[in-house]
Amino acid sequence: MAEKAEFSPMMQEYLKTKEEYNDCILFYRLGDFYEMFFDDAIRVSKELELTLTGKLCGQEERAPMCGVPFHAADTYISRLIEKGYKVAICEQLEDPKQAKGIVKRGVIRVVTPGTVMESNLLDEKKNNYIMSIYKVGTFFGISVCDVSTGDFRTTQITDSNNFPKLLDEISRYNPAEIVVNSFMYDSLEEINKIKERFEVFISKIKEEAFGDEVPNLEITNENNISIENVEDKKIAVASINGLMFYLVDTQKNRLEHINKIIMYNTTKYMSLDINARRNLELTEKMRDKSKKGTLLWVLDKTSTSMGGRHLRRWINDPLIDVTEINNRLGAVKELKDNIILRGDITELLKKVYDIERLAGRISYGSANRERFNFT
Repeated sequence: MAEKAEFSPMMQEYLKTKEEYNDCILFYRLGDFYEMFFDDAIRVSKELELTLTGKLCGQEERAPMCGVPFHAADTYISRLIEKGYKVAICEQLEDPKQAKGIVKRGVIRVVTPGTVMESNLLDEKKNNYIMSIYKVGTFFGISVCDVSTGDFRTTQITDSNNFPKLLDEISRYNPAEIVVNSFMYDSLEEINKIKERFEVFISKIKEEAFGDEVPNLEITNENNISIENVEDKKIAVASINGLMFYLVDTQKNRLEHINKIIMYNTTKYMSLDINARRNLELTEKMRDKSKKGTLLWVLDKTSTSMGGRHLRRWINDPLIDVTEINNRLGAVKELKDNIILRGDITELLKKVYDIERLAGRISYGSANRERFNFT
């Protein structure tokens, strides 16, 4: 490829932006289309079966180009995300009619497998988690977040036999994406084992992002009680900071709906590795990964998306404390035995929107008032 100075002014701006987002497919807004050029265009035209054309760019040969209508971009982005790509959306930041010279453009968001917000790209009764793993020595800090709901959890593994426990946590959440620090990324044997066992997109972020400063967020245990001496959980804190850095960096948003972090202990739940979960068919069938025929399929009579996600978490996280188990069973028994109360609650819940994901979309400024029929 020739030097940038030899390209047309518009293409020079494109190449400058592409350099910053080299690991992404760059959707570059030109009028009513998002255009892709060079290797991105060739790759996307094959993946999505789009027509590959060319554009004059100041060179002897036309630049390979393909594009999609901006109003239908979500459909194409979702297909790329499903194939494991990251998509950087570069928008026009000023009115072309008022611009002098080249229209100012900038990346407003990077859509990745673990940061999808659009409801049409998500399973309404399943969390879409992104996980950060911070490795120091033989210890691991883990944080997971569902950006669409604001659910954020963290823990650390500092006992013996640590890597198998890390695999158990990955299996528990089944994240769509994992971000790691340099030391973890360079631990090739462990990274390769993760890739062998899970269909997950893994990327490295800079080591400085995993700082030890306690974030200015409420940190509680699972009983909603504030945790003291969070500073003692340095490895977990580092994983929190790494994940928050990545989310803010890709989403270009303050993420105000993420306002609480739950710090949990891995020993609270039954340890189940990926093979046990698959063989038990808790939430998906071994053969085709469908829900039908699983334990979740049998039990899921929930009336709301939030209830469906909560039930899935209960099934994925079997309790081991007898008192907590009995408390949960007692609550279930009360509703089972009181048919009238159960019926009333069911009818009321049918009118409840997915408040968690709605709050996320409001935070992003993408909630549609008419869609939810507010009065």
